[in-house]
Amino acid sequence: SSPHLVQVRERIRINGQPISKDLFNKYFWLVYNRLEETKDPVHASMPAYFRFLTIMAFHVFLQEKVDLAVVEVGIGGAYDCTNIIRTPVVCGVSSLGIDHTSILGDTLEKIAWQKGGIFKPGVPAFTVAQPEQPLEVLRERAQERKCPLYLCPELDEFEEGWGALQLGLAGAHQRSNAALALQLARTWLQLRGCQGLGELKEVPASTQMVGRPVPLAPTFQPTDAMIQGLRDTEWLGRTQVLSHGPVTWYLDGAHTTSSIQACVRWFRQAALKQDKLHDGSEVRVLLFNATGDRDTAALLKLLLPCHFDYAVFCPNFTDVSVANNVDQQNFNVTLENALTRCLENQRTWTRLLEEKAGQDPWLPAPLRVGGLLQPTPARGSLLLVPPAPRPLNSPALVFPCLAQALRWVAQGRDPHLAAPTALGAHPHPAASSGAVLLQEAAAVRVLVTGSLHLVGGVLRLLDPALSQ
Repeated sequence: SSPHLVQVRERIRINGQPISKDLFNKYFWLVYNRLEETKDPVHASMPAYFRFLTIMAFHVFLQEKVDLAVVEVGIGGAYDCTNIIRTPVVCGVSSLGIDHTSILGDTLEKIAWQKGGIFKPGVPAFTVAQPEQPLEVLRERAQERKCPLYLCPELDEFEEGWGALQLGLAGAHQRSNAALALQLARTWLQLRGCQGLGELKEVPASTQMVGRPVPLAPTFQPTDAMIQGLRDTEWLGRTQVLSHGPVTWYLDGAHTTSSIQACVRWFRQAALKQDKLHDGSEVRVLLFNATGDRDTAALLKLLLPCHFDYAVFCPNFTDVSVANNVDQQNFNVTLENALTRCLENQRTWTRLLEEKAGQDPWLPAPLRVGGLLQPTPARGSLLLVPPAPRPLNSPALVFPCLAQALRWVAQGRDPHLAAPTALGAHPHPAASSGAVLLQEAAAVRVLVTGSLHLVGGVLRLLDPALSQ
């Protein structure tokens, strides 16, 4: 899988666990030296980072004699380096979203064409509910490649006959992922001779299907192991909640419009659930960054309904010096470029708030000071929890690294983080005024989103054990 959050070893797992440092070291050098010895003397270049790790993963799985390998594509599918497997057991395409547009195209139809590139002759494939046109593209790609393609029934249909299924991962969008996982697991089990899981019926290509371009796979009774698997699934950085005293961190690596929408639904539900636990005020903070060619203005606009009191922007670097953090170093992005993007996000957020203030009569117009939003002078108390009217107090701050951003947000109230230094670190008045509110609030709720790399950096700082 990719990307990793904290350590590169997360990408290659056996029985759910990242391979050990010793195994990683052994196979890294074995693959590296073999490629070095056999590379073309004229075009003497090694495979790029992701390609190298893909080769290494296949080698590890072969050498360690795994029974079944689950391989997630890197980007797209058709031209992804994982797509060299000629006869996989089964293929799956999850919910399509607009991402990596410079590589995959700027419409869901173009992206569907790329994703359908993993279909193989005679190998069953499954997808979940998609918009009509992209689903039609997937169907055409399946026909081209003589691949039997099926649509997964909704998880509700499994529950009707056999009771509610509990999911270890929060968020309504995980229900379609779970439905897809059930179909992929069923196909593998049937290949191993497991009976009673609802047989797939091959539909001839010439058959006209009224109202549905792709046949529906049958439901079946999930096995006890499947039920337990869905319930016990954990995946760091996806709808993850860390409660550290008065500070609660909500981590979700959403980075597309559809996934940010799902993240907002999850955060509002998860944060409101906990409101009953506290008497007094709460402060909501957004910690955001986005990478690549993503439309950050569109993503930030979707986050407005969460009513954040502060928005904090910083690069994905855990510290200003990344020398001690090789697994999270990105040689494609300089600190200067990353900070420039953060400043653009700050300006965008400020503009969105001003537009919102113009639309909402209960929001006073913000005062612009030095490019940052200042608290209104009339504000004498902390915010009331929704749905009471909230005066605008949402400074947008930029920090050069995650360590400084997290220390400012937590204000010494998270036992896993040191308090911010008194002098020099946060000279701007907006930062110091916010510090008082954060120090006195009964609850501080922080949503970290926009980038899996950002979430990984935050996890590294909040849970140092993950780096071991």
